[in-house]
Amino acid sequence: MARSLDGLVLAPVADQAPGQVGTGTRFTYHEQDGRIWAEYAGGDVVRGHLVGTREGDRLDFRYVQLRTDGSTASGHCASTVVELADGRVRLEEAWRWESQPGSGTSAVEQLPGASS
Repeated sequence: MARSLDGLVLAPVADQAPGQVGTGTRFTYHEQDGRIWAEYAGGDVVRGHLVGTREGDRLDFRYVQLRTDGSTASGHCASTVVELADGRVRLEEAWRWESQPGSGTSAVEQLPGASS
């Protein structure tokens, strides 16, 4: 199993559609006893939260966010934790909105020099 996500700061490797997370969004992860949660903000997201569970290198969580235009959105994500060659963490994600149509894949990576 890859190392704990607790205290790690991750960012998307690419922008998504408007109103979603993008390269300016920062996620601060927490982990304890198989539970994960994170706060995130940046880009089109004023404030977001995710909560879920971890089994091995698999994460399963729900997310909710407030956007700069005042709208809210929520969804479900399943991620795989991958350790990169340089020791940083990458999450490879498959997500699906629950509050609106849409789904996709994305990746977030630990920022160089961010908590380890």
